[in-house]
Amino acid sequence: MDCLGSRSDQDFFIAEQVRTDRLQQLFRQSVSAVLGSYLAAIMLSWLCWDRLEHSVILWWLGILTGTTLLRLSMFVAYFRSTQSERTPQRWERRYWATLVLSASVWGGGAFVIMPADDLLSQALVMLFSVGMSVSAVACYSAYRDMTLVSIGLVLLPCTAWLLVQPSTMQMGLALSILVFAAFAARATRKMSKALETAFRLTREMEQANSISTRAAQTDELTGLKSRRAFFEHAQRLYHDCKIHRLELCVVMLDMDHFKHINDTYGHQVGDQVLRQMGVVISSSFRATDIHGRLGGEEFAILLPNTSLAVAIDIAQTLVSTIAGLKVDPVQRITASLGVASTAAGHKDLNGLMNNADKALYQAKALGRNQVAVAQPS
Repeated sequence: MDCLGSRSDQDFFIAEQVRTDRLQQLFRQSVSAVLGSYLAAIMLSWLCWDRLEHSVILWWLGILTGTTLLRLSMFVAYFRSTQSERTPQRWERRYWATLVLSASVWGGGAFVIMPADDLLSQALVMLFSVGMSVSAVACYSAYRDMTLVSIGLVLLPCTAWLLVQPSTMQMGLALSILVFAAFAARATRKMSKALETAFRLTREMEQANSISTRAAQTDELTGLKSRRAFFEHAQRLYHDCKIHRLELCVVMLDMDHFKHINDTYGHQVGDQVLRQMGVVISSSFRATDIHGRLGGEEFAILLPNTSLAVAIDIAQTLVSTIAGLKVDPVQRITASLGVASTAAGHKDLNGLMNNADKALYQAKALGRNQVAVAQPS
């Protein structure tokens, strides 16, 4: 059930990312469409100025100017917002409202200005309306329904009027536009599906890469950093502490008699002991501390901006916590720890960890289940 729930959560997360990607593409591509639709209306009015009523044209252009400014203000607000604010929940409905308003004004205005007795003007109006539809397919294709609605609002008024006219030429023009609309709808469906698939594949590849990266940096058994990941982070932390002149302490930890546990109780029990160690270590330190499994039963922890005295207290607490672990059928679990600090003088990370490692073996030699402190270089 947990795996299914996790898979379901991943699918939902990817679906939301795809939805956001579609929205971002919509806003990026449709700025030019808004300006283009307004310029198309101006050009159409100019071409038909001598054939149409001037007052009707001016009223249409005036209303269209208002809807264009409204849409442009929405674009400005979107691009000024932060990335976290550009969510489909916040912008999709707003975009739908402005699109329906603008397309209705364009389609309705084209119907109003189209003269009843001038076939050439009618053909020009329909030519520009078809051009608007092509623009919709190009700019809104990530949203199939949005594309179809905008095409319908622009083409339907004039096309429906032409269908009921007695002229064969007018009816033929209307039928050709309906054929175009059918092909546009089909192309829109395919483009929308292809874009969604592309967005989904991109997000799935990103997620797979993220999972593989985390897997490479995480020790599968304990959940701590792997040896390679630990040293990559440790080197950066050592460098930062050196630049800012902060004391850095390292704690080296090795399980006592771990081979005996494996030999006596089996590797499954030994693995369970290591898992418990991972839980203890990951829950015992700050987010700024770095800890990892170096291999086998050996662990390391880096404590930035920590004095040697505090690091020793932390190590002593860790020894007590480990001694209190219960993993059946193992009767007793202990660990030996070595602590070293940059305050003792170390030229690099390797020297610091080597000194802590020497202290660790000293703790082993003194009887195990205790903390030993590295001597100054």
